[in-house]
Amino acid sequence: QVQLVESGGGLVQAGGSLRLSCAASGRTFSSYVIGWFRQAPGKEREFVVAIRWSGGSTYYADSVKGRFTISRDNAKNTVYLQMNSLKPEDTAVYYCAAGYPRRGWSGDEYDYWGQGTQVTVSS
Repeated sequence: QVQLVESGGGLVQAGGSLRLSCAASGRTFSSYVIGWFRQAPGKEREFVVAIRWSGGSTYYADSVKGRFTISRDNAKNTVYLQMNSLKPEDTAVYYCAAGYPRRGWSGDEYDYWGQGTQVTVSS
């Protein structure tokens, strides 16, 4: 019922910035929580941040607090992840997900996933 498409990934130097987008089709985000996750080669999937569409409350992983900002655009049905002060350890495939999670930080709580977008941060 929901399709998610990430975009905006690329190659950036350490200290640089990228903005990722997660666009939904099929229905609106109005009743969902949208989460961003990332996975580096050989690593487990890691929670990054989530936003509750209704009201806009957010929850950030400690590793990205103060550097990443999640936001939403109601008209475009799109969630953004602004990533500043990027570090090499931020290198991963980034995925957005939608669902009704009880807490928001576990990928098992999300029902719909995008295809991912590669973020590479060079030193």
